[in-house]
Amino acid sequence: MASIDVNGTTLAYDEAGPKDATAIVFSHSLFFNRAMFDYYLQNFSPQYRVVTYDHRGQGESASAPLDELDMDTLTDDAAALIEALDLGPCHFVGNSMGGFVALRLAARRPDLLRSAVALNSSAEEEHKLAEFEPVVAAARDKGPAELIDILMYIMFGDTSIAEETPAAKHWRLHMLSLPNSIADSAHQVIHRRSIVDELASTKVPVLAIAGSEDHAYPPPISSENIAAATGGRHLTVEAAGHSVSAEQPEIVAGHLRDHFARVDG
Repeated sequence: MASIDVNGTTLAYDEAGPKDATAIVFSHSLFFNRAMFDYYLQNFSPQYRVVTYDHRGQGESASAPLDELDMDTLTDDAAALIEALDLGPCHFVGNSMGGFVALRLAARRPDLLRSAVALNSSAEEEHKLAEFEPVVAAARDKGPAELIDILMYIMFGDTSIAEETPAAKHWRLHMLSLPNSIADSAHQVIHRRSIVDELASTKVPVLAIAGSEDHAYPPPISSENIAAATGGRHLTVEAAGHSVSAEQPEIVAGHLRDHFARVDG
């Protein structure tokens, strides 16, 4: 692990691959950490310079108060990381919350990106706010471990849960260990603003990848709607839920390789 001071915080990150190669930055989901993309770090680094990082307030990055965990600040963190490590223009890939960051970068910092990929994400405001607010409040009061079955249903598809896949088992244990403070990050996720209007003029190539079993942002929210907002493309992966990058890494990696080849020529 390495760490870097950017935008008033300290971010933990991992890096692999040639320094002079095209860079790919991977940005993880709420309730996860940069290990969500370990498969991609290993499999893309022979060809690309690959960076995975933890958001502030999560993983091994610095903690932060509630008012510094909003999506705008996390986007500024990502931009500062890209600039500090001289990664741009890069491909930026984010799952869920990481996708919120990817889309905001596409709208606001196109100079830093070759492309943006949003996996099981949304360009819109939270469509399940009334449903998720009590979950966030309970996580703050009781801790995530008390809500583990609810969190698993939100974060994983029916196939992964029923089959108790290695990914589902691993991240279940991870979520059981999370502190109550993760509720602050969750609060900012569900109270984010829509980015649809900002994306209307983006020239950054955008790919939206959705899991067919996503209980949080089911298609078309995580697929057609993002493509329509950005003029980009969308794909759906079967037998995957909200954590498609962890649930079906081989399939997602194939889609990413095809996407990068389209963009890079």
